[in-house]
Amino acid sequence: MKLVIGNKTYSSWSLRAWLAARLTGAPFEEVLVLLDTPEFPEKVREASPAGRVPVLIDGDITVWDSLAIIEYLAERFPEAGLWPADRAARAHARSICAEFHSGFFDLRGNYPMNLRRSPAPHPRAPDASKDIARIREIWRGCRAAHGARGAYLFGAFSAADCFYAPVVSRFLTYRLPLGDVERAYAEAVMAHPLMRQWCEDAAGESWVVTADEVS
Repeated sequence: MKLVIGNKTYSSWSLRAWLAARLTGAPFEEVLVLLDTPEFPEKVREASPAGRVPVLIDGDITVWDSLAIIEYLAERFPEAGLWPADRAARAHARSICAEFHSGFFDLRGNYPMNLRRSPAPHPRAPDASKDIARIREIWRGCRAAHGARGAYLFGAFSAADCFYAPVVSRFLTYRLPLGDVERAYAEAVMAHPLMRQWCEDAAGESWVVTADEVS
């Protein structure tokens, strides 16, 4: 398999797919396409007509969009347990992933993922209070229901955590409000070996996406 991704410092959607792919344990080749460069559109369209990262290529099958990639990997590698085994928990996990995928525009648009930024409040503090409150509610609800099974949203690290890992980074980068439950979850995500590896790779990058550099 090949996974086409953007810069690890900034590409939150790439992070989601990469975490899921790594959780399967299957080997794959990373293909990095630099964001915000003249070559980006042409190089990405060589992999996918959507013109965005990430893109998963598995033989003659091409899958684009993070959520579609996660679903594909869950079907392709059922033994990896990307979704919770319990049907009700699985439905819950899919719902919160789809909710973020189709919403939370104030947070996504105003607080870009930037793993090299020193933690500090956003200088202009754009209003994303509704998004922030809802995400905290999601995390508390999942931890209350499934916390006895492990440190993550549904116990073991799963597709839901792949989806919310970039959100965790935003909360910590911009010092957004967190209660004790949400902070413990955020710290567990950042301490996960795969998340640590991604962040280490990001720290070694030299490329800059100006639009995502909030001072």
